[in-house]
Amino acid sequence: MALAAAPTSTKLYFPLALLACFILLAQASSHGFTADLIHRDSPLSPLYNSSMSHLDRLHNAFRRSVTRVHHFIKPTMTSLSSSLAAPNIQSIIIPSAGEYLMNVSIGTPPVEVLGIADTGSDLIWTQCKPCKQCFNQNPPLFDPKKSSTYHSIPCQSSSCTYLEEAACGTLINGDHDTCEYSYRYGDRSFTRGTLALETLTFGSTSGRPTSLPKVVFGCGHENGGTFDESGSGLIGLGGGPLSLISQLTKLTNGGKFSYCLLPTANTAASKISFGSAGIVSGSGAVSTPLVAKNPDTFYYLTLEAISVGEKRLAYKTKSPDCEEAAVAANEGNIIIDSGTTLTLLPPGFHDDLVSALETTINAERVSDPRGILSLCFKSKSDDIGVPVITAHFSGGADVKLQALNTFARMDDDMICFTMIPSSDVAIFGNLAQMNFLVGYDLEERSVSFKPTDCTKH
Repeated sequence: MALAAAPTSTKLYFPLALLACFILLAQASSHGFTADLIHRDSPLSPLYNSSMSHLDRLHNAFRRSVTRVHHFIKPTMTSLSSSLAAPNIQSIIIPSAGEYLMNVSIGTPPVEVLGIADTGSDLIWTQCKPCKQCFNQNPPLFDPKKSSTYHSIPCQSSSCTYLEEAACGTLINGDHDTCEYSYRYGDRSFTRGTLALETLTFGSTSGRPTSLPKVVFGCGHENGGTFDESGSGLIGLGGGPLSLISQLTKLTNGGKFSYCLLPTANTAASKISFGSAGIVSGSGAVSTPLVAKNPDTFYYLTLEAISVGEKRLAYKTKSPDCEEAAVAANEGNIIIDSGTTLTLLPPGFHDDLVSALETTINAERVSDPRGILSLCFKSKSDDIGVPVITAHFSGGADVKLQALNTFARMDDDMICFTMIPSSDVAIFGNLAQMNFLVGYDLEERSVSFKPTDCTKH
């Protein structure tokens, strides 16, 4: 049984607290570009800590999953309409204990920056000079005055008026005609600065760079929270109009992207593809509808049931009167998120899964000493008879999860189930998505899954 465990060139370093971090190395082609998504705990990542063990990294990733729940509960979301048009793109993703980093260059001449690639937020931003309040970062600060393609957005423009928190301000240069934004995350991290247009360049070690002109982004002059020094901002890959995906959609790529996440024990980079290169089809591919809900940042799916072996368990959650009720008919009952490591499920439904697994797995049950995971077994062997667990999404999309998607070794003699209960929000996390080609089609409003050996993708 293979269990879960978790660079590159042109760089945009964005430490997105509790978000998927991607290091982006892009390969231009007629079908888009390719870049590396680098897991923050990979040796390819600047966040890599060689003094930590693999188990330590997993524990930290799981803690971040629990904290990240707040990101989905009370984030201050903003929206922005854009008339940008973008080419198709493919990129490489590197996992970082539940967070993926993405490399990109910004401005003209291009300045390398590293950002967190996050399917749970929209705004693209990086720390900028002059910095009134910034977290420490290793990469140099971006200086908009040295870029010939930087243009601030006027506060009377539609781009500014669509923001929930924006104003004509004097934060930096006293210009009352400049749009100033404020963007907050559920974990109380924040960025404030100037909304602007700039050129983003996705580079490659084996191909010519791909440049995207006039991308709307935030030039952050006041930033703080749970960011760390290895990055400098964030790349929003959510469904809202501010995100890189939505802006690329305007650039004729049809709103398609896909990624193939490597198992966490693998030290290579995963890949993310945009445009026609992001289409997921062929033998084994299944698709489920994307559900439109507020906020439009998140990608909502409908989970109807989960099977443990041949035993099918209907999805259920608590109704307002606190009674357990089957809610498979309720659309959009779970968020798919690449930035959350664990899968989070309603407590009653999770209890049903635990009971079914207990009767199936022939091993001694033990408690997680860290109190994060609710179902653990004592075993020094990886083979404890973990059954195939199938997630039944609407539209007949049955996603068969292998042991590496559902269990992880947490100690030399302990293996634990990587789905946990949550009363606040249900999330289909990135461990469950590993070794699947996962494709998003914002035009057709669907998400597709295709079992794939991501080491060969």
